[in-house]
Amino acid sequence: MLSADSAPPSVISDPRHIAMETYWREVQSIEEEEEEEEERKSLDELELEEAWLVQSGLSHSEDLKDAGCSGPVEALLSTLTRRQTDTVRRRLDNYTQTLRQRNRAIRDVRHIFTQVTANQRQDIQVTIWFSLDSGLSTVEDFSEPDLRNIGFISHIELHTFLQSLGLSLTQNSCLSDSGVFGVSLKTLLESDRRKCPGTRTPLVFNKLLSVLELTGLQTEGILRISGSASRLKSLRRDLDRCSSDFEWSGLRPVDAAGLLKLFIRELPSPLLLTHPHTLRAIMGLESELHQVQSLQLLSLSLPESHRNTLQALLVFLARVAANQEQNRMSLWNVSMVMAPNLLPDNRRQEVTRAAAQEMEEAVGGAKLVCLLIRHRSLMWTVPCFLLTQVRQMNQASNQRSRRRLRRHAPQEHAVPSLCDDVIRVRAPLQLKVSTAMKLDATTTARDVTERFPHDAHRCQQGRRLHPDCFLLDVYRLNPGCDWLIKP
Repeated sequence: MLSADSAPPSVISDPRHIAMETYWREVQSIEEEEEEEEERKSLDELELEEAWLVQSGLSHSEDLKDAGCSGPVEALLSTLTRRQTDTVRRRLDNYTQTLRQRNRAIRDVRHIFTQVTANQRQDIQVTIWFSLDSGLSTVEDFSEPDLRNIGFISHIELHTFLQSLGLSLTQNSCLSDSGVFGVSLKTLLESDRRKCPGTRTPLVFNKLLSVLELTGLQTEGILRISGSASRLKSLRRDLDRCSSDFEWSGLRPVDAAGLLKLFIRELPSPLLLTHPHTLRAIMGLESELHQVQSLQLLSLSLPESHRNTLQALLVFLARVAANQEQNRMSLWNVSMVMAPNLLPDNRRQEVTRAAAQEMEEAVGGAKLVCLLIRHRSLMWTVPCFLLTQVRQMNQASNQRSRRRLRRHAPQEHAVPSLCDDVIRVRAPLQLKVSTAMKLDATTTARDVTERFPHDAHRCQQGRRLHPDCFLLDVYRLNPGCDWLIKP
């Protein structure tokens, strides 16, 4: 086991390197617990490429073999920038070559992009991610279909962004099928929602956080100090056997912390749904701004179950760090303890790594967790360019739908057009059904809702607007949108 003392002076020049004993103790504790576990099953190249395409909204072979490449796939491809298109093209090339090697038929990648090449967008200016005037939008402001589209584009843009910075993203991952808690978040939620409809995170995960927040936030060394290994094994056997009858009131904070880390660590798919090589690429970025932007894209690309669980975990970890005067767990200490549990690792496949490299990756992983906790609110804020691309996807889908309906729909009376900078706000469930409003540079969403009898959420094509955003800026970004007030 490598310690900070064994690293060369150049490696430990950063003061944080000196304090990595906490990280290594956590790694050693994990390795001791896993001595009797089965070896993980490696994913082959085809499965890795298929998983990447699914997470990008391309749903691997069946969509790619579709002769028309129509529907959501076409809408997605039509909004990609040149660099994003190049990223998808490379992955499809790899996927196609692998299939051909296995004598399986697949459409040529050049045919897939034939229909959308002429509509390629300009590359994204990543230096301008947010517009305060048009309002900041978080994941809570979008419908589920729009969130899925945001996730698809975020996944593609993350790899495009890292490649534009000269970083290689060769994948070599593994998938665990062992562990008492080794059940996917999606499966857990499907089961839990039959008992507790509307729950956003698994019930066992919620219970562990509740116990820790009630009794553990001021416990010295919480998360860092490990309980009895034999007691932890007994507790997780009891939870796995029948979690509904588990006696939560007698659970000690140190045991709850151990079970929480075990739950995260033994998920079949990592909570961040990424690969060690991707994380190393983010660690290798020299700019902290670029690291935060990459983590934001990574967070936005997560499916609902992983996104909500990560969000709840980061909020809890921030509360632990906020009580550092009592529990002696600073933000950096929390990050060092959680990094080996939260971030996927492949030490088993790379036992020959140099001590200096292992130390650098330990510090880099702890730093990423630190950035996730510190900038947790930003992780769920949607950049402007993603809003634009999702809007373009919706417009492309709506245009095709209107063309299909127009063939069979009866003739409708033309709706009179409004003057420039005038919008028609509709409130179908209000007494005042609609009204026209002239926008100026100071008109906000709050000004509009105050004209209606009851307060309501602001919604623009599935996006809820912040009360203080300036509507003229939103209107100029998307002049063809529908303005609705929903209860």
